[in-house]
Amino acid sequence: SYCGERIWESDNAGTTDTPLCQDCFDDHYVRCCRCGDLVRETGAYYEESDEFDERPYCLDCFHTLSRDKPIHDYYYKPEPIFQGEGPRFFGVELELDQGGEEADNARDLLDIANARYPLMYIKHDGSLDDGLELVTHPLSLEWQLHAMPWEELCRKALSLGYRSHRASTCGLHIHVSRAAFGPTQQEQDQAIARVLYFFEKHWEELLKFSRRTQRQLERWAARYGYKEHPMDILDFAKKGYHGGRYTCVNLQNLDTVEFRMFRGTLKTNTILATLELIDRICDAAVHLSDEELKGMAWTTFVSGCQQPELVQYLKERRLYVNEPVESEEES
Repeated sequence: SYCGERIWESDNAGTTDTPLCQDCFDDHYVRCCRCGDLVRETGAYYEESDEFDERPYCLDCFHTLSRDKPIHDYYYKPEPIFQGEGPRFFGVELELDQGGEEADNARDLLDIANARYPLMYIKHDGSLDDGLELVTHPLSLEWQLHAMPWEELCRKALSLGYRSHRASTCGLHIHVSRAAFGPTQQEQDQAIARVLYFFEKHWEELLKFSRRTQRQLERWAARYGYKEHPMDILDFAKKGYHGGRYTCVNLQNLDTVEFRMFRGTLKTNTILATLELIDRICDAAVHLSDEELKGMAWTTFVSGCQQPELVQYLKERRLYVNEPVESEEES
């Protein structure tokens, strides 16, 4: 098929459809190391094995291999798998550091998260020194709180040597579906504007909640700046702010609003409390008018919090209306 020379059928180094002499096979073809199919060398894809030898793959097998890898590249974005009732879904990105970007570690964590349902995948993150990023598929709050095995995941990550709160490199980012803010673009904008206003008005309380320092927030999750009317903050965020996605509430994603203010943690209660806080803020933004939200004090907001994880955390951070309680150490 390549050089045109006639060969014995028994000497065919290719296939029935692509007969090859041995020289042409050696010089111009390889076999996919996964399925065995014949592949032109110029069309082969290569993946380094554990022994650092380049191994050839056909296109289909290479794509399958990429999907099956325990640690994906930073730009990996699979088809989302929604679990629970919408339209308010939460996607969590939890950064871990100091435990290595190890495939075996990633598999151990994925085995826990995906034991019953496909809930999570893992990515490389260049902002980490020696770690990885856990990313959940879009889950309802109920699924995040009760189906996602956060406690077991945190315990396993700690046993593998990972840290999150104690590593200054790590964040806890929460994505909320834009559809949760209303069925129309106008309704979504109005509710998101109230979210931005809430963050600006209650910045000091949220700073304390986040466990970040002011300098860390200026670098990773900057504020837009207080304005009297919610829509003025949204207009500035859309047209006048040029800081990219490193804002407390990132609006640059097409389908989600990303809350980036919170420091990473391997304390389960903190993860759950943060999800519950974001859910409460979204409730306020969707159901209250501009004037009602502007008139609501922090004490009024937290006095309506009933979720036990959120109440516990607010008390630990001295942000609740009742007496503070002793807190467990963050990891």
